[in-house]
Amino acid sequence: MGEMPSFQLGVIGALFLSVASSVSIVICNKALMSNLGFPFATTLTSWHLMVTFCTLHAAQRLNLFESKSIDMKTVILFGILNGVSIGLLNLSLGFNSIGFYQMTKLAIIPFTVLLETLFLKKQFSQKIKLSLFVLLAGVGIASVTDLQLNFVGTMLSLLAIITTCVGQILTSTIQKRLNVSSTQLLYQSAPFQAAILFVSGPLVDQFLTRKNVFAHKYSSVVLAFIILSCIISVSVNFSTFMVIGKTSPVTYQVLGHLKTCLVLGLGYTLLHDPFTVRNIIGILVAIFGMGLYSYFCVQENKKKQSVDLSLASQMKDRDSTPILSTQDKEISHEARKSTKNSLV
Repeated sequence: MGEMPSFQLGVIGALFLSVASSVSIVICNKALMSNLGFPFATTLTSWHLMVTFCTLHAAQRLNLFESKSIDMKTVILFGILNGVSIGLLNLSLGFNSIGFYQMTKLAIIPFTVLLETLFLKKQFSQKIKLSLFVLLAGVGIASVTDLQLNFVGTMLSLLAIITTCVGQILTSTIQKRLNVSSTQLLYQSAPFQAAILFVSGPLVDQFLTRKNVFAHKYSSVVLAFIILSCIISVSVNFSTFMVIGKTSPVTYQVLGHLKTCLVLGLGYTLLHDPFTVRNIIGILVAIFGMGLYSYFCVQENKKKQSVDLSLASQMKDRDSTPILSTQDKEISHEARKSTKNSLV
């Protein structure tokens, strides 16, 4: 019983860290790319992962956590898959309008639900599906504007959705089946994610921006924001693995859309981005949908726990019944034998 409150506190802490760090890095990166003219998103992500690995390596050397070896083939494939998904998402943004890119991100939740239902045999109740629909509708109203379709952009978006969903499902599956923590998995996989993006990042960024990241003039302000972004990214990457490991890929995506609403709100408040009544209505609907999702998840978890306790109680009674029954039979047999001897 004592483990449940600590587990719940761990989940709440992971969710809070994920939201706080993700919103912070979005604001930092937006200032870096929009205001300071540094548009190299994919290369910046590779630097994020390298700093994350170096930080975790230092923590491991200080015995802050214990490194656990994982099958190298699994780690390499997992790292490459996550690196490719980040590159595809950036390419999708480059080839599509902002509205279609937001639709791509919205499609990750239903596709994740579909994959988990088909391959992991996971069941989602009608209430959960309804709450997800309300959430996605709200985010769509708040963030999706124009929808400009093109063949290359659509193919890139489909590949980005598939790789992102599979990568997040594998993050959860590997942690639970191999009994590794989020820190251990991130420590093992970060070098491979960083390597694939370090090689492909400059090429992707040059293709999208027509600029060379190595020829960019780095002022002291730009360097300061890059360092700040890399520091925040350690929390972002760590909390991402932690949230998926402690909850599920669907819950992580739901949290991601809450971040979108917060970024829209903070963008209007701090950065004075244009804001309309439509944005306000969409954010309120999305928050209501997330509230429904959280409520239904808590109710279903309580129901599952009560069923598990009931089954455990039944198993305990079943295990104890034969012993008592055998003893009663032995006592009854001795009594009959004693009565028979007295009659003789």
